[in-house]
Amino acid sequence: MKLSKWMHVVSIIVAILGPIMLIGAWIAGENGTFFGLSQTHLFNDAIVFELIAIAASICTLVRLQLEKNNPGKLNIV
Repeated sequence: MKLSKWMHVVSIIVAILGPIMLIGAWIAGENGTFFGLSQTHLFNDAIVFELIAIAASICTLVRLQLEKNNPGKLNIV
């Protein structure tokens, strides 16, 4: 499987985790917890997961371009 496909799968999975954390933060409320995590922690997690998903999506686009320019060659960097 090409590296671009792996990065695409990673970006989708991480992008789904962001809204799950956001919903958990809303469920936790101001002073409560959700799965042992505070609302602030869950909001921060949601932000970080979405930023990672954006970075993985950009990485996918770069990998696709590298694979297009160099067919049959495995470019790690």
